[in-house]
Amino acid sequence: MLIPQIKKTGVLLAMTATAVLAQPSPQQPKMTQNPFLASYTTPHQTAPFDKIKNADYLPALKDGLAQGRKDVDAIVTSTAAPTFENTIVALERAGDLLGKVTSVLFNLNSAETTPDLQKIVKEASPLLSEYGNDITLNANLFARIKTVYEQRTKLKLDPESAMLLEKTYKRFSRNGANLDDKGKERLRAIDKELSQLSLQFGENVLNETNEYMMVVTDEKDLAGLPDFARDAAKATAKQKGKEGWVFTLQAPSYGPFMQYADNRELRKKLYMASNGRGFHGDKNDNSAIINKIVNLRYERANLLSYKTHADFVLEESMAGSRDKVQSFLDELVSYARPAAERQLVELTTYAKGHGFREDKLQAWDSGYYSEKLKKEKYDLDDETLKPYFKLENVLNGVFTIANKLYGVTFKERTDIPVYNPEVKTFDVFDKDGKFLAVFYGDYFPRAGKRSGAWMNDIQGQKIENGTNIRPHIVNVCNFTRPTDTKPSLLTFYEVTTLFHEFGHGLHGMLANGKYESLSGTSVPRDFVELPSQVMENWCYDPEALKLFAKHYQTGEVIPNELIEKIRASQNFMAGMANLRQLRLGLIDMYYHGQKPTGETISQVEGRVDSVANLFPHVDGVAISPAFSHIFAGGYSAGYYSYKWSEVLDADAFEFFKEKGGLENKAAAESFRKNVLEKGGSEKPMELYKKFRGREPSPKAMLRRSGLIL
Repeated sequence: MLIPQIKKTGVLLAMTATAVLAQPSPQQPKMTQNPFLASYTTPHQTAPFDKIKNADYLPALKDGLAQGRKDVDAIVTSTAAPTFENTIVALERAGDLLGKVTSVLFNLNSAETTPDLQKIVKEASPLLSEYGNDITLNANLFARIKTVYEQRTKLKLDPESAMLLEKTYKRFSRNGANLDDKGKERLRAIDKELSQLSLQFGENVLNETNEYMMVVTDEKDLAGLPDFARDAAKATAKQKGKEGWVFTLQAPSYGPFMQYADNRELRKKLYMASNGRGFHGDKNDNSAIINKIVNLRYERANLLSYKTHADFVLEESMAGSRDKVQSFLDELVSYARPAAERQLVELTTYAKGHGFREDKLQAWDSGYYSEKLKKEKYDLDDETLKPYFKLENVLNGVFTIANKLYGVTFKERTDIPVYNPEVKTFDVFDKDGKFLAVFYGDYFPRAGKRSGAWMNDIQGQKIENGTNIRPHIVNVCNFTRPTDTKPSLLTFYEVTTLFHEFGHGLHGMLANGKYESLSGTSVPRDFVELPSQVMENWCYDPEALKLFAKHYQTGEVIPNELIEKIRASQNFMAGMANLRQLRLGLIDMYYHGQKPTGETISQVEGRVDSVANLFPHVDGVAISPAFSHIFAGGYSAGYYSYKWSEVLDADAFEFFKEKGGLENKAAAESFRKNVLEKGGSEKPMELYKKFRGREPSPKAMLRRSGLIL
């Protein structure tokens, strides 16, 4: 998953908020002590996390806002006629300090929060929203931009500069520049409230996740759990000062319990806790926040002359329209649901043959019996595979694959400041030895880190004054921790997650554009998942697996027999998995693709579940109140993009495999040149066609998922 943040362009593009680190510190008597206000002296001018204190953020941010306004004012008050350089490029370069501060603040807000830092983010968020609106609603600035835009056919710009001009103009026109004063005032109020609501939504989910723990004191209740899950729960109990074993809602704890625990009542208890987050009618309840967000987004879209929020968002997407996305999701449901129904019958029959006594499986039974059926059909489970996936080996493996494909190498450093001692840092070099990027890897769950996995940047890539400023890229995950007796051994799902986020990382690290706002992952939402999902495919490739899947005790390379089982089981319950993903996309579109209906969360989800959920309804749980992708992140009206990108990545990977896999240098070079390096400098379909030689076909994805022959 990619997390959007403020990009330094003088215009507020996007912002995320969840949680953050900072250390308590006394008020600093002199602004010169603020590390943001001086040039960094660290390696590659990386962020000096060891020197940044809580008291630094707001003063530096306010200085950044003032500097950004000054930069913009210089553009507006210029007596020179508007040109591409003195207006469009000048705006792109405006607000360096603001980008410097916010990139650190919002990265940490996701990875290592404290209550103090959450207060800082809450104070900063409306200031940033106001700043963004001050720029996009500046009539004189827009007049200069419009003048340049209307001359675009005469300017003879290169494709990247032409794209910057187009996106700059649209960013203003799509965000209120053409509104009257009353409309602009209302837009400001909406944006300010939305920024605060999204922050609160994310904090509520984080609070619910951190506050819950299921304490088990009777060892009989651990029946079925493999040693790695027991050891992790024992370590968590010790950490939290509890006797026995503690299970949490963090993925490395929650997932194995739902897969392996024989105690059905405890599986239900954990399921209800996870799927009830933000839905308990208490201080962390997100129901009212969802209602406000959905209505405000709809009002904002109408104010800007769009029928719905989805129409506004999708106008600039690869898909292009709400109707096309809805048709895409509906078509995939028509393939996935029949397959899911057959698989659920198979799973229910298996369960009844192994002691299940009820008519229908519940959601908390699915993972448990699926794991057993998978073991029986393929003689394969996480307990068998985990010894081959030591975290360090998997990380070295993804580095090696990146080297084989693109020639890049990684060298670990210990002198780059980090925001937590667990974070690893690496220099990244190109095949000619030239420095490419700094890579940060942050892999274990903590109380201050939100759940999930994502990529972000602390410094974006751009070319300025003839210098190619290289990016600082972050991968954040929540993997199984080492225990007293074993290193961090990953489930196969965690392996694919690491590869996925690393694919986003490569998109950032290999960026090679002129303008930061078009660089790296600054692409339409339904194109951004292509590099990440292409990387996942190598996890199923025998040649790639043998590079890193080695037994942590013996060093034995994963045997061919296990590789074949991994590949054979790739489509196991694929219909059900596809239907779950489509359900989320349909929920997103129901909220954002029409006028708000006033229905309750349960009613909304009930409508979607009638076509995209095969399990019985359960009171007290809902997906929406913890659906951070669309209510606290940047995926509103965009969650479909995961499936859209699957069409792209399956088609793309077939091209890699057609002509030699890891040795297909032509495919790798084309993918690097036309996708990874280009960012958003051209239309995504044009970039894809340059890479592949044609438009993508959905048949590769349907074949890979086993939904067609």
